[in-house]
Amino acid sequence: MTAFAEVLVNGLSSGAVYALIALGFVIIFKATEVINFAHPSLLLAGGYVIAELHDDIGFPAAVLAGIATTAVLAALVEVLILRRLKASAAGGHSTLSIVTIGVDIILTVELTRRIGTKVMPLGDPWGDRVVEIGGVTIAQTRIAAIIVAVVAITAFLLAFKYTSWGVAMRATAERRETAALMGVRLGRVSAGAWAVAGAFAALAALFLCVFPTPGLDRTTSFAALKALPAAVIGGVDSTTGALVGGLLIGITESAVVGYQNDFSILGGGFAEVAPYLLMTVVLLARPAGLFGTREAARV
Repeated sequence: MTAFAEVLVNGLSSGAVYALIALGFVIIFKATEVINFAHPSLLLAGGYVIAELHDDIGFPAAVLAGIATTAVLAALVEVLILRRLKASAAGGHSTLSIVTIGVDIILTVELTRRIGTKVMPLGDPWGDRVVEIGGVTIAQTRIAAIIVAVVAITAFLLAFKYTSWGVAMRATAERRETAALMGVRLGRVSAGAWAVAGAFAALAALFLCVFPTPGLDRTTSFAALKALPAAVIGGVDSTTGALVGGLLIGITESAVVGYQNDFSILGGGFAEVAPYLLMTVVLLARPAGLFGTREAARV
């Protein structure tokens, strides 16, 4: 029972971080109908800024700087690249999604060049400390990840529901042309969605690079590729789906790692495959995802 509780807590903490990343995918898709394949490089950028600055300005200020920098960088990608392409003849949503792959490659190459072979600590205050609750040993970083993710996601959902930006974004997601005719500034909504997604990516990078992980390295961005199945499982146009998908991926991955000795026939690297296998199973049953909107078709 103790081992199961530890697996569950680890899965929930990982799932909360994946939910932050998956929510970034969903926010951008709802606002622009573009799948942002540049999300891994934004995550890496946020972690890199925190790692570089924490010794000079302290951990809290470095985290804020990382979040702000990544939010601005994400908004600039939308304003300077995607918006210009959309205004040109080659501005279809599929084309823009492909362009984000190029953006990801450019940013990742530059960031990995700067990181090199180093493993960069982020200067977090938790270190490798653990707490024991009911006989279950839990790393403080796991608890912090759950708390911060819950606060961040709750704040976003409240803003999404009650603020003018949230109303504009929901209207844009429902019907872009009608929203524009009603005075919604689509460009502002799109830039804001990219900025929020970038901020979430930086926040997720923080908890991907703390204990038990030794720090930030050039492979950190790969974690965002696990969050993409989370967004797809939940439905790429559903914020609720992003949360559920993230938790499902986190718990699945933690369970595979925790019990892999009991299923050695699957191999030691099965945890890397499990998110995609789960995504495939869900899509076979529900092609739009668990909470995704099914497109109506006339016959």
